[in-house]
Amino acid sequence: MYLIGIDSSTTATKSLIIDADRGIVAVAAAEYPFETPHPLWSEQHPDLWWDGTVQSIRAALDQSGIDPAEVAAVGVSGQMHGLVLLDEDGEVLRPAILWNDQRTGKQCDDMRLWLGKENLVRITGNDALTGFTAPKILWVRDNEPEIYARVRQILLPKDYVRYKLTGDFATDKAGAGGTALLELATREWSPTLLAALEILPKFLPTTHEGTQVTGVISPEAAQATGLRAGTPVVGGGGDQSAQAVGVGAIAEGIVALTLGTSGVVFATVNEPFYEPEGRLHAFPHALPHKWHLMGVMLSAAGSLRWYRDTLAPGVGYDELLAPAADVPIGSEGLLFLPYLTGERTPHPDPVARGAFVGLTVRHGLPHLTRAVLEGVAFGLRDSFALMQKAGLGAIHQVRVSGGGARSPLWRQILADVLGSELVTVNTSETAGAAYGAALLAGVGAGIWPDGESACAATVRITGSTVSRPSAVDAYHKSYELYQGLYPALKPTFDGAPTVR
Repeated sequence: MYLIGIDSSTTATKSLIIDADRGIVAVAAAEYPFETPHPLWSEQHPDLWWDGTVQSIRAALDQSGIDPAEVAAVGVSGQMHGLVLLDEDGEVLRPAILWNDQRTGKQCDDMRLWLGKENLVRITGNDALTGFTAPKILWVRDNEPEIYARVRQILLPKDYVRYKLTGDFATDKAGAGGTALLELATREWSPTLLAALEILPKFLPTTHEGTQVTGVISPEAAQATGLRAGTPVVGGGGDQSAQAVGVGAIAEGIVALTLGTSGVVFATVNEPFYEPEGRLHAFPHALPHKWHLMGVMLSAAGSLRWYRDTLAPGVGYDELLAPAADVPIGSEGLLFLPYLTGERTPHPDPVARGAFVGLTVRHGLPHLTRAVLEGVAFGLRDSFALMQKAGLGAIHQVRVSGGGARSPLWRQILADVLGSELVTVNTSETAGAAYGAALLAGVGAGIWPDGESACAATVRITGSTVSRPSAVDAYHKSYELYQGLYPALKPTFDGAPTVR
Protein backbone atom coordinates (compact mmCIF):
# COMPACT_ATOMS: atom_id res chain seq x y z
CA MET A 1 0.00 0.00 0.00
CA TYR A 2 1.02 3.59 -0.61
CA LEU A 3 0.88 6.73 1.51
CA ILE A 4 0.69 10.38 0.48
CA GLY A 5 2.12 13.30 2.43
CA ILE A 6 1.16 16.87 1.54
CA ASP A 7 3.10 19.92 2.74
CA SER A 8 1.80 23.41 1.88
CA SER A 9 4.53 25.97 2.57
CA THR A 10 4.72 29.70 1.91
CA THR A 11 6.21 29.16 -1.55
CA ALA A 12 5.00 25.74 -2.77
CA THR A 13 2.85 22.71 -2.07
CA LYS A 14 4.69 19.40 -2.21
CA SER A 15 2.99 16.03 -2.55
CA LEU A 16 5.00 12.90 -1.92
CA ILE A 17 4.09 9.26 -2.36
CA ILE A 18 5.89 6.56 -0.40
CA ASP A 19 5.74 2.80 -0.38
CA ALA A 20 5.98 1.52 3.18
CA ASP A 21 8.63 -0.99 2.09
CA ARG A 22 10.48 0.81 -0.72
CA GLY A 23 10.40 4.44 0.40
CA ILE A 24 9.73 7.43 -1.86
CA VAL A 25 8.23 6.62 -5.25
CA ALA A 26 7.19 10.11 -6.40
CA VAL A 27 7.61 13.76 -5.43
CA ALA A 28 5.94 16.71 -7.12
CA ALA A 29 5.56 20.38 -6.22
CA ALA A 30 3.63 23.40 -7.41
CA GLU A 31 5.03 26.85 -6.65
CA TYR A 32 3.18 30.11 -6.01
CA PRO A 33 3.87 33.65 -4.74
CA PHE A 34 2.92 35.49 -1.58
CA GLU A 35 2.22 39.19 -1.17
CA THR A 36 3.65 41.93 1.04
CA PRO A 37 1.04 44.70 0.61
CA HIS A 38 2.64 46.83 3.36
CA PRO A 39 5.95 46.76 5.26
CA LEU A 40 6.03 43.81 7.69
CA TRP A 41 2.84 42.31 6.16
CA SER A 42 2.74 38.86 4.55
CA GLU A 43 -0.41 37.47 2.93
CA GLN A 44 -1.47 34.71 0.57
CA HIS A 45 -4.78 33.58 -0.89
CA PRO A 46 -5.75 30.09 0.34
CA ASP A 47 -6.82 29.04 -3.17
CA LEU A 48 -3.12 28.96 -4.08
CA TRP A 49 -2.59 26.12 -1.61
CA TRP A 50 -5.55 24.17 -2.92
CA ASP A 51 -4.51 24.67 -6.55
CA GLY A 52 -0.99 23.59 -5.58
CA THR A 53 -2.37 20.54 -3.79
CA VAL A 54 -4.42 19.47 -6.80
CA GLN A 55 -1.53 20.00 -9.23
CA SER A 56 1.09 18.27 -7.08
CA ILE A 57 -1.09 15.25 -6.19
CA ARG A 58 -2.02 14.70 -9.83
CA ALA A 59 1.62 15.09 -10.89
CA ALA A 60 2.81 12.64 -8.21
CA LEU A 61 0.16 10.10 -9.19
CA ASP A 62 1.14 10.40 -12.85
CA GLN A 63 4.83 10.14 -11.97
CA SER A 64 4.34 7.01 -9.87
CA GLY A 65 1.81 5.30 -12.11
CA ILE A 66 0.05 3.80 -9.09
CA ASP A 67 -3.65 3.08 -8.83
CA PRO A 68 -5.23 5.67 -6.46
CA ALA A 69 -7.18 2.81 -4.90
CA GLU A 70 -3.85 1.57 -3.49
CA VAL A 71 -3.35 4.75 -1.44
CA ALA A 72 -4.02 3.77 2.18
CA ALA A 73 -4.12 7.27 3.66
CA VAL A 74 -3.15 10.91 3.19
CA GLY A 75 -1.28 13.00 5.78
CA VAL A 76 -1.41 16.80 5.88
CA SER A 77 1.30 19.25 6.88
CA GLY A 78 1.99 22.90 6.20
CA GLN A 79 3.11 26.32 7.37
CA MET A 80 2.13 27.11 10.95
CA HIS A 81 0.44 30.08 12.65
CA GLY A 82 -1.34 31.50 9.58
CA LEU A 83 -4.92 32.74 9.76
CA VAL A 84 -7.69 31.65 7.36
CA LEU A 85 -11.17 33.08 7.91
CA LEU A 86 -14.28 31.54 6.35
CA ASP A 87 -17.88 32.76 6.21
CA GLU A 88 -21.05 30.72 6.79
CA ASP A 89 -20.78 29.24 3.29
CA GLY A 90 -17.18 28.11 3.80
CA GLU A 91 -15.86 30.86 1.53
CA VAL A 92 -12.61 32.71 2.22
CA LEU A 93 -13.22 36.20 3.61
CA ARG A 94 -9.77 37.75 3.06
CA PRO A 95 -6.24 36.68 2.11
CA ALA A 96 -4.60 34.56 4.80
CA ILE A 97 -2.23 36.36 7.17
CA LEU A 98 0.94 34.26 7.23
CA TRP A 99 3.36 33.07 9.90
CA ASN A 100 6.00 35.67 9.04
CA ASP A 101 3.60 38.63 9.16
CA GLN A 102 4.67 41.13 11.81
CA ARG A 103 1.80 43.63 12.02
CA THR A 104 0.30 42.49 15.34
CA GLY A 105 2.58 44.11 17.93
CA LYS A 106 -0.30 45.97 19.59
CA GLN A 107 -2.45 42.84 19.79
CA CYS A 108 0.40 40.91 21.44
CA ASP A 109 0.70 43.70 24.02
CA ASP A 110 -3.06 43.47 24.57
CA MET A 111 -2.86 39.73 25.21
CA ARG A 112 -0.11 40.24 27.81
CA LEU A 113 -2.13 43.02 29.44
CA TRP A 114 -5.37 41.02 29.63
CA LEU A 115 -3.84 37.70 30.71
CA GLY A 116 -0.44 38.57 32.16
CA LYS A 117 2.66 37.28 30.41
CA GLU A 118 3.49 34.76 33.15
CA ASN A 119 -0.01 33.31 33.03
CA LEU A 120 0.02 33.22 29.23
CA VAL A 121 3.29 31.29 29.19
CA ARG A 122 2.06 28.95 31.90
CA ILE A 123 -1.11 28.06 29.96
CA THR A 124 0.20 27.89 26.40
CA GLY A 125 3.96 27.42 26.91
CA ASN A 126 4.51 30.59 24.87
CA ASP A 127 4.55 34.35 25.01
CA ALA A 128 2.24 36.27 22.67
CA LEU A 129 4.24 36.63 19.46
CA THR A 130 3.40 38.49 16.26
CA GLY A 131 3.72 35.35 14.18
CA PHE A 132 1.06 33.42 16.11
CA THR A 133 -2.58 33.06 15.09
CA ALA A 134 -4.37 34.54 18.11
CA PRO A 135 -3.01 38.09 17.69
CA LYS A 136 -3.89 37.90 13.99
CA ILE A 137 -7.50 37.17 14.93
CA LEU A 138 -7.48 40.20 17.22
CA TRP A 139 -5.94 42.37 14.50
CA VAL A 140 -8.75 41.52 12.07
CA ARG A 141 -11.33 42.25 14.78
CA ASP A 142 -9.65 45.58 15.57
CA ASN A 143 -8.96 46.73 12.02
CA GLU A 144 -11.47 44.95 9.76
CA PRO A 145 -14.64 44.67 11.88
CA GLU A 146 -16.87 44.27 8.84
CA ILE A 147 -14.94 41.12 7.89
CA TYR A 148 -14.74 39.80 11.44
CA ALA A 149 -18.51 40.10 11.81
CA ARG A 150 -18.88 37.54 9.00
CA VAL A 151 -16.43 34.98 10.42
CA ARG A 152 -17.88 31.55 11.11
CA GLN A 153 -14.74 29.38 10.96
CA ILE A 154 -11.07 29.94 11.82
CA LEU A 155 -8.50 27.60 10.25
CA LEU A 156 -4.76 27.20 9.88
CA PRO A 157 -3.37 27.07 6.31
CA LYS A 158 -2.90 23.29 6.16
CA ASP A 159 -6.36 22.82 7.63
CA TYR A 160 -7.87 24.80 4.80
CA VAL A 161 -6.29 22.17 2.52
CA ARG A 162 -7.76 19.49 4.80
CA TYR A 163 -11.18 21.16 4.53
CA LYS A 164 -10.96 21.17 0.73
CA LEU A 165 -9.95 17.49 0.79
CA THR A 166 -12.63 16.29 3.20
CA GLY A 167 -15.27 18.96 3.71
CA ASP A 168 -14.55 18.75 7.48
CA PHE A 169 -13.14 21.37 9.87
CA ALA A 170 -10.33 19.75 11.86
CA THR A 171 -6.77 20.41 12.96
CA ASP A 172 -3.89 18.53 14.57
CA LYS A 173 -2.77 19.33 18.10
CA ALA A 174 0.77 20.23 17.08
CA GLY A 175 -0.48 22.86 14.66
CA ALA A 176 -3.12 24.08 17.11
CA GLY A 177 -0.38 24.66 19.67
CA GLY A 178 1.01 27.38 17.44
CA THR A 179 -2.14 29.48 17.66
CA ALA A 180 -1.50 30.61 21.27
CA LEU A 181 -5.03 29.36 22.05
CA LEU A 182 -4.23 25.78 23.14
CA GLU A 183 -3.40 24.59 26.65
CA LEU A 184 0.02 22.95 26.53
CA ALA A 185 -0.68 20.37 29.24
CA THR A 186 -4.16 19.25 28.17
CA ARG A 187 -3.60 19.60 24.39
CA GLU A 188 -7.07 21.18 24.09
CA TRP A 189 -8.38 24.68 23.32
CA SER A 190 -8.09 26.85 26.42
CA PRO A 191 -11.43 28.07 27.83
CA THR A 192 -9.51 30.71 29.79
CA LEU A 193 -7.86 32.18 26.72
CA LEU A 194 -10.94 32.03 24.53
CA ALA A 195 -13.01 33.79 27.19
CA ALA A 196 -10.37 36.47 27.81
CA LEU A 197 -9.96 37.17 24.09
CA GLU A 198 -13.70 36.84 23.39
CA ILE A 199 -13.19 34.25 20.65
CA LEU A 200 -16.14 31.88 20.24
CA PRO A 201 -15.10 28.21 20.61
CA LYS A 202 -17.53 27.20 17.83
CA PHE A 203 -15.35 29.09 15.35
CA LEU A 204 -12.41 26.73 16.00
CA PRO A 205 -11.97 23.26 14.46
CA THR A 206 -11.88 20.04 16.46
CA THR A 207 -8.37 18.93 17.47
CA HIS A 208 -6.85 15.51 16.77
CA GLU A 209 -3.57 13.76 17.40
CA GLY A 210 -1.30 13.66 14.38
CA THR A 211 -1.88 9.93 13.91
CA GLN A 212 -5.71 10.08 14.03
CA VAL A 213 -8.03 10.03 11.04
CA THR A 214 -9.75 13.41 10.67
CA GLY A 215 -11.96 12.70 7.65
CA VAL A 216 -11.99 11.09 4.22
CA ILE A 217 -11.49 12.33 0.67
CA SER A 218 -14.78 13.78 -0.53
CA PRO A 219 -16.25 13.02 -3.97
CA GLU A 220 -15.49 16.61 -5.04
CA ALA A 221 -11.86 16.36 -3.90
CA ALA A 222 -11.54 12.96 -5.56
CA GLN A 223 -12.62 14.43 -8.86
CA ALA A 224 -10.17 17.33 -8.49
CA THR A 225 -7.11 15.38 -7.31
CA GLY A 226 -7.53 11.92 -8.82
CA LEU A 227 -7.56 10.29 -5.38
CA ARG A 228 -10.18 7.70 -4.43
CA ALA A 229 -13.19 9.05 -2.57
CA GLY A 230 -13.27 7.66 0.96
CA THR A 231 -9.45 7.56 1.38
CA PRO A 232 -8.66 8.44 5.03
CA VAL A 233 -7.03 11.81 5.76
CA VAL A 234 -4.88 11.75 8.90
CA GLY A 235 -4.09 14.61 11.29
CA GLY A 236 -0.46 15.08 10.35
CA GLY A 237 1.19 18.12 11.89
CA GLY A 238 2.53 21.60 11.56
CA ASP A 239 5.49 21.68 9.20
CA GLN A 240 8.19 21.54 11.86
CA SER A 241 6.63 18.75 13.88
CA ALA A 242 6.04 16.72 10.70
CA GLN A 243 9.61 17.52 9.61
CA ALA A 244 10.94 16.11 12.88
CA VAL A 245 8.99 12.89 12.28
CA GLY A 246 10.30 12.82 8.72
CA VAL A 247 13.94 12.88 9.85
CA GLY A 248 13.37 10.60 12.83
CA ALA A 249 14.05 13.22 15.52
CA ILE A 250 11.34 11.95 17.84
CA ALA A 251 13.29 10.96 20.98
CA GLU A 252 14.83 13.05 23.73
CA GLY A 253 18.47 13.89 22.97
CA ILE A 254 18.02 13.95 19.18
CA VAL A 255 17.48 17.48 17.89
CA ALA A 256 16.18 18.41 14.45
CA LEU A 257 17.69 21.47 12.79
CA THR A 258 15.88 22.75 9.72
CA LEU A 259 17.87 25.13 7.53
CA GLY A 260 15.14 26.39 5.23
CA THR A 261 13.85 29.89 4.55
CA SER A 262 13.47 30.08 8.32
CA GLY A 263 15.75 28.23 10.72
CA VAL A 264 14.26 25.88 13.30
CA VAL A 265 15.76 24.02 16.25
CA PHE A 266 13.34 21.30 17.39
CA ALA A 267 13.80 19.18 20.54
CA THR A 268 11.37 16.42 21.54
CA VAL A 269 10.42 16.08 25.21
CA ASN A 270 8.28 13.47 26.92
CA GLU A 271 6.24 15.85 29.09
CA PRO A 272 4.95 19.43 28.90
CA PHE A 273 8.02 21.64 29.24
CA TYR A 274 8.54 25.34 28.55
CA GLU A 275 11.09 28.12 28.92
CA PRO A 276 9.84 30.36 31.77
CA GLU A 277 10.13 33.61 29.81
CA GLY A 278 8.52 32.19 26.68
CA ARG A 279 11.57 32.82 24.50
CA LEU A 280 11.27 29.29 23.09
CA HIS A 281 8.10 27.79 21.62
CA ALA A 282 6.54 24.86 23.47
CA PHE A 283 3.91 22.87 21.56
CA PRO A 284 2.38 19.40 21.51
CA HIS A 285 4.23 17.02 19.20
CA ALA A 286 2.60 15.44 16.16
CA LEU A 287 3.03 12.14 18.01
CA PRO A 288 0.74 11.39 20.97
CA HIS A 289 2.13 11.77 24.50
CA LYS A 290 5.07 13.88 23.30
CA TRP A 291 5.77 17.61 23.27
CA HIS A 292 8.56 19.73 21.86
CA LEU A 293 10.61 22.85 22.43
CA MET A 294 11.35 24.93 19.36
CA GLY A 295 13.50 27.93 18.57
CA VAL A 296 12.79 29.83 15.36
CA MET A 297 14.85 32.38 13.48
CA LEU A 298 12.81 33.97 10.73
CA SER A 299 15.51 34.30 8.08
CA ALA A 300 18.04 31.46 7.86
CA ALA A 301 18.57 30.17 4.32
CA GLY A 302 16.32 33.10 3.48
CA SER A 303 19.22 35.36 4.47
CA LEU A 304 21.52 33.62 2.00
CA ARG A 305 18.91 33.85 -0.73
CA TRP A 306 18.43 37.58 -0.09
CA TYR A 307 22.19 38.08 -0.09
CA ARG A 308 22.68 36.16 -3.34
CA ASP A 309 19.77 37.84 -5.12
CA THR A 310 20.83 41.32 -3.98
CA LEU A 311 24.62 41.27 -4.20
CA ALA A 312 25.33 38.41 -6.61
CA PRO A 313 22.26 38.02 -8.83
CA GLY A 314 22.43 35.14 -11.26
CA VAL A 315 25.29 33.43 -9.42
CA GLY A 316 24.70 29.80 -8.44
CA TYR A 317 24.95 28.92 -4.77
CA ASP A 318 27.87 26.52 -5.28
CA GLU A 319 29.80 29.19 -7.16
CA LEU A 320 28.98 31.78 -4.51
CA LEU A 321 29.94 29.63 -1.53
CA ALA A 322 33.15 28.06 -2.86
CA PRO A 323 35.45 31.10 -2.25
CA ALA A 324 34.03 31.51 1.26
CA ALA A 325 35.67 28.23 2.27
CA ASP A 326 39.06 29.96 2.04
CA VAL A 327 38.06 32.82 4.35
CA PRO A 328 39.34 32.38 7.95
CA ILE A 329 36.93 31.49 10.75
CA GLY A 330 35.25 34.66 11.92
CA SER A 331 35.41 36.30 8.47
CA GLU A 332 38.29 38.49 9.67
CA GLY A 333 36.12 40.43 12.08
CA LEU A 334 33.01 40.75 9.90
CA LEU A 335 29.70 39.85 11.55
CA PHE A 336 26.22 39.46 10.05
CA LEU A 337 22.97 39.84 12.00
CA PRO A 338 20.31 37.79 10.14
CA TYR A 339 17.19 39.61 11.33
CA LEU A 340 16.01 40.59 7.85
CA THR A 341 12.32 40.00 8.62
CA GLY A 342 12.31 40.65 12.35
CA GLU A 343 13.06 37.84 14.79
CA ARG A 344 11.40 35.35 17.13
CA THR A 345 14.15 33.49 19.03
CA PRO A 346 15.76 34.66 21.24
CA HIS A 347 14.49 38.19 20.59
CA PRO A 348 10.75 38.28 19.79
CA ASP A 349 11.07 41.60 18.01
CA PRO A 350 9.17 42.33 14.79
CA VAL A 351 11.21 45.48 14.11
CA ALA A 352 14.64 43.86 14.50
CA ARG A 353 16.73 44.27 11.34
CA GLY A 354 19.70 42.70 9.61
CA ALA A 355 23.16 44.22 9.55
CA PHE A 356 26.75 43.71 8.47
CA VAL A 357 29.05 44.99 11.24
CA GLY A 358 32.82 45.39 11.04
CA LEU A 359 33.25 46.07 7.32
CA THR A 360 36.69 47.19 6.15
CA VAL A 361 38.25 47.68 2.73
CA ARG A 362 39.85 44.25 3.15
CA HIS A 363 36.50 42.50 3.06
CA GLY A 364 35.32 41.19 -0.31
CA LEU A 365 32.41 39.12 -1.51
CA PRO A 366 33.80 35.85 -0.05
CA HIS A 367 34.01 37.48 3.40
CA LEU A 368 30.43 38.72 3.12
CA THR A 369 29.28 35.27 2.06
CA ARG A 370 30.99 33.51 4.94
CA ALA A 371 29.70 36.12 7.40
CA VAL A 372 26.14 35.32 6.31
CA LEU A 373 26.69 31.59 6.87
CA GLU A 374 28.28 32.24 10.26
CA GLY A 375 25.64 34.75 11.34
CA VAL A 376 22.84 32.28 10.66
CA ALA A 377 24.77 29.60 12.59
CA PHE A 378 25.16 31.97 15.55
CA GLY A 379 21.43 32.74 15.44
CA LEU A 380 20.66 29.01 15.60
CA ARG A 381 23.11 28.58 18.47
CA ASP A 382 20.99 31.05 20.45
CA SER A 383 18.17 28.48 20.47
CA PHE A 384 20.47 25.66 21.62
CA ALA A 385 21.76 27.87 24.43
CA LEU A 386 18.24 28.75 25.57
CA MET A 387 17.15 25.11 25.57
CA GLN A 388 20.08 24.02 27.69
CA LYS A 389 19.62 26.95 30.08
CA ALA A 390 15.95 25.98 30.46
CA GLY A 391 16.99 22.51 31.60
CA LEU A 392 16.85 20.38 28.46
CA GLY A 393 18.87 17.19 28.83
CA ALA A 394 22.01 16.31 26.92
CA ILE A 395 21.95 16.64 23.13
CA HIS A 396 23.42 13.51 21.54
CA GLN A 397 22.86 14.26 17.87
CA VAL A 398 21.63 17.00 15.54
CA ARG A 399 19.75 15.90 12.42
CA VAL A 400 19.99 18.65 9.81
CA SER A 401 17.67 19.11 6.84
CA GLY A 402 16.42 21.81 4.49
CA GLY A 403 17.90 23.45 1.42
CA GLY A 404 20.80 25.03 3.30
CA ALA A 405 21.90 21.61 4.56
CA ARG A 406 23.06 20.72 1.04
CA SER A 407 26.17 22.87 1.54
CA PRO A 408 29.12 20.95 3.08
CA LEU A 409 30.67 24.29 4.08
CA TRP A 410 27.56 25.42 5.93
CA ARG A 411 27.23 22.04 7.65
CA GLN A 412 30.83 22.29 8.87
CA ILE A 413 30.31 25.85 10.12
CA LEU A 414 27.18 24.72 11.98
CA ALA A 415 28.94 21.73 13.53
CA ASP A 416 31.79 23.97 14.72
CA VAL A 417 29.53 26.75 16.02
CA LEU A 418 27.24 24.30 17.84
CA GLY A 419 30.03 22.01 18.98
CA SER A 420 27.92 19.00 17.97
CA GLU A 421 27.88 16.23 15.40
CA LEU A 422 25.51 16.98 12.53
CA VAL A 423 24.02 14.08 10.59
CA THR A 424 21.96 13.91 7.44
CA VAL A 425 19.37 11.24 6.78
CA ASN A 426 17.91 9.72 3.65
CA THR A 427 14.88 12.01 3.90
CA SER A 428 16.78 15.28 4.55
CA GLU A 429 16.66 16.98 1.16
CA THR A 430 13.72 15.75 -0.89
CA ALA A 431 11.13 14.85 1.70
CA GLY A 432 10.99 16.78 4.95
CA ALA A 433 7.57 17.62 6.33
CA ALA A 434 5.73 15.83 3.52
CA TYR A 435 7.58 12.62 4.40
CA GLY A 436 6.68 13.03 8.06
CA ALA A 437 3.04 13.59 7.11
CA ALA A 438 3.12 10.37 5.07
CA LEU A 439 4.57 8.44 8.04
CA LEU A 440 1.86 9.84 10.32
CA ALA A 441 -0.70 8.76 7.72
CA GLY A 442 0.80 5.29 7.80
CA VAL A 443 0.31 5.06 11.56
CA GLY A 444 -3.25 6.29 11.15
CA ALA A 445 -3.87 3.63 8.51
CA GLY A 446 -2.46 0.88 10.76
CA ILE A 447 0.63 0.14 8.66
CA TRP A 448 2.83 0.85 11.69
CA PRO A 449 1.69 0.70 15.34
CA ASP A 450 3.30 4.03 16.28
CA GLY A 451 5.60 6.80 15.11
CA GLU A 452 8.70 5.17 16.54
CA SER A 453 8.10 2.05 14.44
CA ALA A 454 7.45 4.14 11.32
CA CYS A 455 10.71 6.08 11.72
CA ALA A 456 12.76 2.98 12.57
CA ALA A 457 11.50 1.29 9.41
CA THR A 458 12.16 4.15 7.01
CA VAL A 459 14.71 6.74 8.22
CA ARG A 460 18.46 6.06 7.86
CA ILE A 461 21.57 8.16 8.57
CA THR A 462 23.47 8.98 5.37
CA GLY A 463 26.27 11.31 6.47
CA SER A 464 28.02 12.94 9.41
CA THR A 465 29.86 16.23 9.99
CA VAL A 466 31.94 16.36 13.17
CA SER A 467 32.94 19.56 14.96
CA ARG A 468 36.63 20.49 15.14
CA PRO A 469 37.91 21.49 18.62
CA SER A 470 40.07 24.37 17.39
CA ALA A 471 37.19 25.76 15.33
CA VAL A 472 34.76 25.38 18.26
CA ASP A 473 37.07 27.56 20.39
CA ALA A 474 37.51 30.17 17.66
CA TYR A 475 33.79 30.42 17.02
CA HIS A 476 33.05 30.81 20.72
CA LYS A 477 34.87 34.16 20.65
CA SER A 478 33.02 35.31 17.53
CA TYR A 479 29.71 34.23 19.03
CA GLU A 480 30.29 36.39 22.09
CA LEU A 481 30.76 39.40 19.79
CA TYR A 482 27.62 38.41 17.84
CA GLN A 483 25.57 38.32 21.05
CA GLY A 484 26.35 42.00 21.61
CA LEU A 485 24.97 43.14 18.26
CA TYR A 486 21.25 43.09 18.99
CA PRO A 487 21.42 45.03 22.30
CA ALA A 488 23.71 47.59 20.68
CA LEU A 489 21.55 48.06 17.59
CA LYS A 490 18.08 47.83 19.14
CA PRO A 491 17.73 51.62 19.63
CA THR A 492 18.39 52.03 15.91
CA PHE A 493 15.79 49.39 15.04
CA ASP A 494 13.21 50.99 17.33
CA GLY A 495 13.78 54.42 15.81
CA ALA A 496 13.52 53.37 12.17
CA PRO A 497 10.29 54.00 10.23
CA THR A 498 8.10 50.89 10.29
CA VAL A 499 4.52 49.60 10.60
CA ARG A 500 3.45 48.00 13.87
